[in-house]
Amino acid sequence: QVQLVESGGGLVQPGGSLRLSCAASGNIFGIAPMGWYRQAPGKQRELVAQINSGGSTNYADSVKGRFTISRDGAKNTVYLQMNSLKPDDTAVYYCNFYDTSWRQKDYWGQGTQVTVSS
Repeated sequence: QVQLVESGGGLVQPGGSLRLSCAASGNIFGIAPMGWYRQAPGKQRELVAQINSGGSTNYADSVKGRFTISRDGAKNTVYLQMNSLKPDDTAVYYCNFYDTSWRQKDYWGQGTQVTVSS
């Protein structure tokens, strides 16, 4: 099986920065990162940043210009650099990988808590 482990979350003040990491392990052959999601209390999980196999990226309007997604294929790791954080960014952040042979089969980590508060 595939295991994803997110790290890098924490408590930061508004305007601060965090860098999230998501490392994939296990049966990683044939999987690729899709992107980062987040879920705030009482809200649905939303796509924050997406990265394609060719490196193309896409961002939610709410984070565009502040967040940057990147990947390291050799390490099977995806990153999310978050700058100029706002209280509305407070959520549990999850990374997602998918099976390149069966795109409908995906994998999720346990999530990492990001809290933006003064």
